[in-house]
Amino acid sequence: MKLPLFIVDVFAEAKYAGNQLAVVFDEGGLETEMMQKIAREMHFSETTFITGYDLEKKTFKVRIFTTESELPFAGHPTLGTAYIAQKELLKDNVEELTLDMKAGLIPVKFNYEGDEPGVLWMTQLNPKFGDKHPIEPFAEILGLSVEDFDTDYPIQEVSTGVYFYMVPLKTRAALKRVKVDVDKLAEYSNGRKASTPFMFCKEPEDSANHAKARMMGKGEDPATGSANGCFLGYSVKHRYFGGSKVDVNVEQGAEMNRPSILYLKGEERGDEISVEVGGKVAYVAKGELV
Repeated sequence: MKLPLFIVDVFAEAKYAGNQLAVVFDEGGLETEMMQKIAREMHFSETTFITGYDLEKKTFKVRIFTTESELPFAGHPTLGTAYIAQKELLKDNVEELTLDMKAGLIPVKFNYEGDEPGVLWMTQLNPKFGDKHPIEPFAEILGLSVEDFDTDYPIQEVSTGVYFYMVPLKTRAALKRVKVDVDKLAEYSNGRKASTPFMFCKEPEDSANHAKARMMGKGEDPATGSANGCFLGYSVKHRYFGGSKVDVNVEQGAEMNRPSILYLKGEERGDEISVEVGGKVAYVAKGELV
């Protein structure tokens, strides 16, 4: 077995930042169990497998695995896999390609800086809005006081493919103090659609950006495209940035020494909300699994 292997950093303005991703070409039909073993060996938050493609239609079948299980959709694997598909398979400056994932067809659009891809944009599914939650249990789960939460906006479950708790906080200081009680989180989430909180505030560290966020459960994620897509839908619905149209940059990952920038664009379109999440991808390594 010799499988082409690629490593990229996603939502990274430069190498060795953002969220790491391994991409494997699998034209031989690996069993699901083997894909899971490879993902565990890579030990990144996700590993993707391109299992088939139609170069004429610019469509690529993709499966996503964490170290523990398969996912129907995830943000940084979408952009990172699209980048590798463009660089290594299409080998052409295409404007758009499509990833065929378990959650559905996900288009990815390209901008270029010379011959190199700049910001890549994925169009996520129309957001679904679930239950709203009281502050008190989340104060206990996150190790914060009730006063740390921004009560102008609700704590709510939102999905563009995967459900997350959207948790608005007042300050960057509160965001930095978050310490998740994993057992309390698991107990609270039993029977609910979401299992992981995504915390955010309007105090970025760089004034060029608009918000700062963290995604924490059993561990912390340096950049979460799927959760930021939920945050974008939430921001449009609840007018978090003041209007029904959103065009902002979000910081994530600084606490892990992997700073990330996610670009969000969305607006109300009748009964739906458009969700576009963008980021840059840095090429780190390529080789093969033997």
